[in-house]
Amino acid sequence: MAEGKLQKLVIVGGGTAGWITAAAFARLLGRSLTIELVESEAIGTVGVGEATIPQIIRLNTILGIDEHEFLKATSGTFKLGIEFVDWGKRGSRYLHTFGDTGMNLGNVAFHHYWRRSCMDEAQPDARGLWQWSLHQVAADQARFGKLDRVGNTAMTGLAYAYHFDASRYALFLRAYAEGRGVTRTEGIVESVERDGENGDIAAITLAGGKRVAGDFFIDCTGFRALLLGQELGVGYEDWSRWLPCDRALAVPSERLPTLFPYTRATAKDAGWQWRIPLQHRTGNGHVYSSGFTTDEAAAETLMAGLDTRPLGDPRPIRFTTGRRQAFWSHNCAAIGLASGFLEPLESTSIHLIQSHVSRLIQLFPRSPDAGAMRDEYNRRCRAEFEQIRDFLILHYHRTDRDDTDFWRYCKHMNVPDSLSHKLELFAAAGRIGRDADDLFRDASWVQVMLGQGIMPADYDPMADQIGDAQLGEFLANLRTIVERAVAGLPSHEDYLRQHCMAADPATAAA
Repeated sequence: MAEGKLQKLVIVGGGTAGWITAAAFARLLGRSLTIELVESEAIGTVGVGEATIPQIIRLNTILGIDEHEFLKATSGTFKLGIEFVDWGKRGSRYLHTFGDTGMNLGNVAFHHYWRRSCMDEAQPDARGLWQWSLHQVAADQARFGKLDRVGNTAMTGLAYAYHFDASRYALFLRAYAEGRGVTRTEGIVESVERDGENGDIAAITLAGGKRVAGDFFIDCTGFRALLLGQELGVGYEDWSRWLPCDRALAVPSERLPTLFPYTRATAKDAGWQWRIPLQHRTGNGHVYSSGFTTDEAAAETLMAGLDTRPLGDPRPIRFTTGRRQAFWSHNCAAIGLASGFLEPLESTSIHLIQSHVSRLIQLFPRSPDAGAMRDEYNRRCRAEFEQIRDFLILHYHRTDRDDTDFWRYCKHMNVPDSLSHKLELFAAAGRIGRDADDLFRDASWVQVMLGQGIMPADYDPMADQIGDAQLGEFLANLRTIVERAVAGLPSHEDYLRQHCMAADPATAAA
């Protein structure tokens, strides 16, 4: 280190976390830092982060990545939301979309007008709200297209994210990062060298004796947390009492006949199963609790729930939901699974990587004196993890299912006070107690609350400012606008074929 300035960044671990980190630092701080990434091809990656949320578009934009080229390279598809099947009760189904439902009027959220419209019904059907969802109607018809706004109305268009092959995405970002000066070193870390005075990491030594020194280290070693957890001794906060799933099985299967533009999450007896449509194959997995089922039964459930023929055997993954007690300690920050784990129910795994990388870049110090920046980074990361945790707990806890021991446990477990408050507020009159920096928008909380079976007892009185006839006309017109807008969209497959179909999906599958 020269003149007390941080000059050398060492990223330990590759995969999606390592190469997103390398690409972002190379793009935004590459002129002031030398960046070296150390990884070993002998160490596998978890690699189930194949579904994303819209924030990834911001990352790609910052990196200057062309969307169509990116999707071609990763055999990607578009995603309008996540369909939840059998969660609130058996036979239930709803889509948590990335967009608004209907259109707000007079600073009053649309769902209050909808709730007013069905106040006289003895048991209003929450699914009725999605009649006014542009995303739901497009998803049902497997349509997709770029639509920023609906005609000349105030209705917002389609918000979207992606599904893609995570291993291909890491390779894509590796090429990007190496093209901007990042050095990749092959090797397995054998030991870690610490500064005798302040305890900072000074260097790592690889098998074979190669020493890699640095001024700042980023731990992307997955669940092992080799640097932050094992070497620096940062503890882990276990959240399995609220999120009891601790294992997953992942398996690819053949391509779906119809490429629906959404992820599907189907509740099972002791967990849930995902389905992610890619151009060349389908990603599948079963997340479950070992306390309520066996590995053998979980594998049978997964294979029985596939919509297409499997392309391999299930791959096991074990985890404990929770987070590190600190995300940055000494001169080391953890990114990805090394920082904590929240199951992929709401596709937040890759988002947490990019949000932590973005936050670290915003707060990255010029010198070793980084106490204030480190404290702020840890505070913000901690808040984000807890907000996402509460949103995930909502799916499990607010259910009418009591048909298995697992669902009975989830239904009756105590939940964090921060979530209890939101549940009570929404149940009373459809109000959202969202934190200002919460990842999930009001529209997300509304859709999942209603989808899980919470029907507000009342609505915002400001929704009474229009008469009954005006309300009926407003709802009817919006319904027509949504249907016409979707009718003008191409099929999802046609859009992919026209703009971003992989050169040879069959070869990619092989």
